[in-house]
Amino acid sequence: MKSTNRTVSKSKQIALVAHDHRKTDLLRWVEENKDALSHHQLFATGTTGTILSRETGLNITSLMSGPMGGDQQLGAMICEKKIDVLVFFWDPLSSVPHDPDVKALLRIAAVWNIPVAINRATARYLITSPMMSEEVQVDIPDYEAYLAERL
Repeated sequence: MKSTNRTVSKSKQIALVAHDHRKTDLLRWVEENKDALSHHQLFATGTTGTILSRETGLNITSLMSGPMGGDQQLGAMICEKKIDVLVFFWDPLSSVPHDPDVKALLRIAAVWNIPVAINRATARYLITSPMMSEEVQVDIPDYEAYLAERL
């Protein structure tokens, strides 16, 4: 597929997601990076967003709970270029009933070439990157060209 560029502004749209056994880890990371995160627009799946907002005071837009469709909502937002970064603390040792949704979310993040942090180490690398506070160009699939070839 052909690609094109999109400009990601200095203020990023960041999605925050955590499986049940990783919510404490994500909360700790958000608290440690509260100042940096406050400069961005934050989104989260339902339960995670509620916990993070309550505990940190950050303004977080909460979507549906992951198992109720929140992962799919985030996937749609990625396709619509409304999410620039995905921080998803997933638990590789526990199965979840909505595992197909989780895989779909990670797949769509890869398709649309957005940075993904899956644990505290990668989240730390992302949040401390100079690119987090700069306007950057990102290659994305050229969906318009894809459609034009098929019509």
